[in-house]
Amino acid sequence: MNLPDTDTILITGLGNPGKEYSKTRHNAGFLFVDFLREKFNEELSLSELWKFDSKFEANVCSYNLENKKVFLQQPLTTMNVSGRSVAKMLNWLKLEPSSLILVHDDLDLKLGNYKVQLGKGPLIHNGVNSVENSLHTQDFWRIRIGIDNRDENQRLMAGADYVLSKFTKEEFENVKATFNSITIPSFAGNLLN
Repeated sequence: MNLPDTDTILITGLGNPGKEYSKTRHNAGFLFVDFLREKFNEELSLSELWKFDSKFEANVCSYNLENKKVFLQQPLTTMNVSGRSVAKMLNWLKLEPSSLILVHDDLDLKLGNYKVQLGKGPLIHNGVNSVENSLHTQDFWRIRIGIDNRDENQRLMAGADYVLSKFTKEEFENVKATFNSITIPSFAGNLLN
């Protein structure tokens, strides 16, 4: 698959809406796009806020960076049906799925690690499955953020319960450090550097 020569990029972070999920492991995607929004605002001396857009069922904001239009999205559906929000946004922007960078938690990766990959995701992730099903393809970029930091007792916990638990203060600092080290796919330009 060829990388798109596109002037518009959609970066979508997966998560669950609501304060009760705000710093849970499963919301690593939301946390990352919050990080990007703050970084872009600081670098551009802006104060872009999230704007809820009902047609996308999402919080959205946009920036002009590196000769590209960059849209950030947080679907406010539940995680397991977030694909419909992503599909609506891509359709409205008239973008191919290959212009999407989907950011999500990954229990298959250790805390502090990440992978940037095209068309490859975790073994089990209902949010990612929803996006793949809604777009009818796996051919989009993913930033997989590692969240596994389970001790022996936590390994007995169901994965679904673990991902919905909140990061400890130390883990959250680790996640923020990971965000600082992530570079996004080259077709998107040097957006993080």
